[in-house]
Amino acid sequence: MKILVTGGLGFIGSHTVVELQNRGFEVVIIDDCSNAQEDVLDGITAITGKRPLFEKLDLKEKNKVEDFFKRYADVVGVIHFAASKAVGESVEKPLLYYENNIGTLVYILKELCKKNKASFIFSSSCTVYGQADKMPITEDAPVKEAESPYGNTKQMGEEIIRDTCKIAPNLNAIALRYFNPMGAHPSGEIGELPIGVPQNLVPFITQTGIGLREQLSVFGDDYPTPDGTCIRDYIYVVDLAKAHVVALERLLDGKNPQNYEVFNVGTGKGSSVLEVIQSFERVSGKKLNYKVVDRRPGDITSAYADTTKANEELGWKAEYPLDEAMESAWVWEQKIRD
Repeated sequence: MKILVTGGLGFIGSHTVVELQNRGFEVVIIDDCSNAQEDVLDGITAITGKRPLFEKLDLKEKNKVEDFFKRYADVVGVIHFAASKAVGESVEKPLLYYENNIGTLVYILKELCKKNKASFIFSSSCTVYGQADKMPITEDAPVKEAESPYGNTKQMGEEIIRDTCKIAPNLNAIALRYFNPMGAHPSGEIGELPIGVPQNLVPFITQTGIGLREQLSVFGDDYPTPDGTCIRDYIYVVDLAKAHVVALERLLDGKNPQNYEVFNVGTGKGSSVLEVIQSFERVSGKKLNYKVVDRRPGDITSAYADTTKANEELGWKAEYPLDEAMESAWVWEQKIRD
């Protein structure tokens, strides 16, 4: 079976391609390389022994999307990662985010609606919940007004897919709302490669640990949490990649009771910023240079998943603890700096 992975050279996308190929799927990647490097293909090939098909393509060009699906008429499923993802940048450039994250989604769905049958996995986010009223967060928690254009594109994306599934019985879709991905493949062949200043905590920690960044800023220590710092659910990227494959197989095997479903993907455990720093210090044997500074606008206090639905209905569960995921991130950081 041929599966299209958009944004397949990115952090989560590349790890998902590895898991797909390990399960026997044939993969074709679309990536415009605006936030990824083409040599990630070499890492995927080194791990799996097979080089995925690759098309360097800008999904904002509708005619090229149409041409792709004509040439690859045997694609039976799509895992859609391709999107702009920096919260701060989305506030500064909202139209770029709406064009890139919403327009491209519409173009892909239009092509899938032409097929007799198609399966679609959407890369959504826990940002749709905002600051949830209760922890852990279940899929029934209300979707709150987005804090940023990026978050809004995830909410809108889910709504667009749900509305499309209502009128397209041939389309089966799952939105995976995941929490905070981290780590790198245990082989050390692929991992997170942020361009410029990292937007996520873990690569900023490892870059500070290696000496690339002078100091890590901890934004606030006066939150109503045990140690005063924000709490998030950090999930190992390989666990997350496996969740995408399991969700896709659910659709391909016709095990979904509805043609649109939503699942949380996390560990079910919250870790504070200071606990994540302590994890790094344990696995690296290094003291991290960090400083507590003022709170950052838009940061919520706490977000961690209730994963009961994914555990029971998908048969998926996160396996790797924080320290193992952190160790993989640190090994990857040292490798790429060497």
